Amino acid sequence: MGWLDFFKKKKAAEPDPLRDLNLSNLKVGYLLDYDMRTWQVEAYHYYDWGNGDITHEWQLKSHDDTIYLQRESDDEAEWSISRPIDFSRLGREVREYITQNEDPPDELVFEETRYFLEEFGGGQFYKDGRGGGSDFLTWDYEDEEGEKYLSIEQWGEEEFEAYQGEPVEEYQFTNILPRESETET
Repeated sequence: MGWLDFFKKKKAAEPDPLRDLNLSNLKVGYLLDYDMRTWQVEAYHYYDWGNGDITHEWQLKSHDDTIYLQRESDDEAEWSISRPIDFSRLGREVREYITQNEDPPDELVFEETRYFLEEFGGGQFYKDGRGGGSDFLTWDYEDEEGEKYLSIEQWGEEEFEAYQGEPVEEYQFTNILPRESETET
């Protein structure tokens, strides 16, 4: 390398279409197909559970719909999608139960499906994958077959959010394409 090579601008590494364009490497701005729709990656977040476990989350938008794609790694990657639901749809009795017991009930019925508490815990949420984390608590429920999920998140003393989801497989997402974005993850 000559001394003039030092001043040459290095070209940004292009993604290798056979290796880098997969769900684990999604970046803000990328496009992908899922469930017969094209989705754009709007944001990337992650949850740090404090024990070395990290859950990665990509916010995907298609027209008027938003879903969250999550990857948890145990022995192998486990994928799920979820949609936000209005916490009040769980029923007033759920909020009252939490107020009286400081935890939600062990069982919930939502849209005629019975969900059972699988795990609960707390951690730090990193919006856009950077900055200081926000403390939160979460309670994760599954139906009997493990085909539907329901999560309740608590932020601060009285702010609650709820999400309904399901497991997915990586092969269900196709046509991953890079695209210019305003922010890099």
